[in-house]
Amino acid sequence: QVQLVQSGGGSVQAGGSLSLSCRVFGFNPGVKHCLAWFRQAPGKEREAIATIYTGSGNTEYVDSVRGRFTISHDSATATHYLLMNSLKPEDTAMYYCATPRGGCSVDTATGTWRLFGPNGPHRVNPHWGQGAQVTVSS
Repeated sequence: QVQLVQSGGGSVQAGGSLSLSCRVFGFNPGVKHCLAWFRQAPGKEREAIATIYTGSGNTEYVDSVRGRFTISHDSATATHYLLMNSLKPEDTAMYYCATPRGGCSVDTATGTWRLFGPNGPHRVNPHWGQGAQVTVSS
């Protein structure tokens, strides 16, 4: 049974940094898989902000976090990380990690799990982490 366990998050002033982790249980650590980070701010829809495909290590980000957030993966422990730098008040949200049930469809040209592709994170029924709150004050 696949289970995603998150840790990290917290509160920080604008310009600061926070990190999140997401450990995937139920996969053999070396198994290639996709993972997405989502966030949901109060009153807004949940949005996917970053993806990683562990087979290539390739990542994709939405414009609002590109250059500030970094997604990474430790294959030995099947743990994913989201490092968030230069945080802004608008980054305040509940953050979730998610991995698709039954595998993912990777773009063959780029080796990425496309955020907005036909089989992207918004279009699959994933396993979810429990969420972690990130609060950025101005």
